[in-house]
Amino acid sequence: MGRNKRVSLLAAVILLPAMLFAQFNNNTTSPYSRFGLGDLQQGAFGRSSAMAGAILGSRNNQHINLANPASYTSVDSLAFLFEFGFTSKFAGYKNDISSLSTNDVNFNYFAFSFPVANWLGIGMGLTPFSDSGYELRLDEEEENFGLVRHHYYGEGSLSRANIGIGLQPFKNISVGANLYYFFGSLTRNADLSFLEVADLYSVQKYELIRLRDFGFNYGVQATLPFKGNKQVTIGFTLENKPEFTAFHSDLTRKILGYGTSSSDIDTVKYINEEKALIKMPLYYGVGISYASNEKLEINADYIHQAWSEASFFGESNPFLTNLDRFAIGMELVPNKYSIRSYFEKIAYRAGFKVENSYLMLNAQQITDIGISFGVGLPVYRSLSLINLSAEFGKRGKTEYNLVREYYAKLSLSINLYDLWFIKRKYD
Repeated sequence: MGRNKRVSLLAAVILLPAMLFAQFNNNTTSPYSRFGLGDLQQGAFGRSSAMAGAILGSRNNQHINLANPASYTSVDSLAFLFEFGFTSKFAGYKNDISSLSTNDVNFNYFAFSFPVANWLGIGMGLTPFSDSGYELRLDEEEENFGLVRHHYYGEGSLSRANIGIGLQPFKNISVGANLYYFFGSLTRNADLSFLEVADLYSVQKYELIRLRDFGFNYGVQATLPFKGNKQVTIGFTLENKPEFTAFHSDLTRKILGYGTSSSDIDTVKYINEEKALIKMPLYYGVGISYASNEKLEINADYIHQAWSEASFFGESNPFLTNLDRFAIGMELVPNKYSIRSYFEKIAYRAGFKVENSYLMLNAQQITDIGISFGVGLPVYRSLSLINLSAEFGKRGKTEYNLVREYYAKLSLSINLYDLWFIKRKYD
């Protein structure tokens, strides 16, 4: 008992600095991360990432569910949960003129959850919200100007530090809320240069968005029990058009180059850390979960984000539209308490998702379709799990001057389960 506590605390102390550092490093090289706030992360943990992220109705007592704070009351009354995970993404990009393959590996999240009373639970964690990381070059032949080069590049990440509470005011009804700190920065840079005409100005634009503010989201779960230790749970989450303080910097200048040197620099626009608001969209999600006798769980989620109503520094973004996401996932554990076969104790998971993303490019909404699967491997003589998952999907298309992305995501997470709230006569 004491040794397990020390191991958990030691892991937290060692890993926390690396985790905090990793949150400031982007985890994508997708050209689609150039738009909006970058690539939005679904916030799936080790278990739910193998189930296509379907989690809003789940009330599993051995796993953390930050997506719906009402689930905090489901944690075992004597348990302390600590979870962290890593993700590797392999992606191939193709359009009408070129192709590219990339690989990104990074820390993904960490979270804690524990009960205060039978009717009260706490959850907290650090999770990614979005990532940006891209570099694009486009050469075009322009009449009277010759070859013109457009160069776009940027990087950054936005993250959320959450602390939340879940309450069970009535039997089979739970409500919850997360207070989160939203922080991070994104760069958006662009160069325009004339490669064949020496006496024309090139244009350079360096833009930075730095965000820091607090917000809330809310959740509800209602459970309908049946005979034979079966139950159906309906979950709902809401975030109602939050506004965040952001700081905007913009330096745009014209440069006339002579040979290898640059001179005659003219600043066209200069904004330094101008304080303004980012108005985020209405977000809501609905999920339903069917659980049977600690063997089978089936989850289905629908999520809507009204990004067409969002505004950045007082202006709407023409590249954004409403996001709709559908996901379904399943977990099967043949015999959780088997003493004869380790394979019967393994959790087998799979899922499928369809997402109409928040990007509208060249009058085409970018779609994302993926399948996922994975396993939860029990740790010997413990309720802790090692979660492995893989997701394969496709985003976008090559028509309409767009980019088609094929990707594979591999995830590893450790779910440490410890008993902290009992006294033993012998240890």
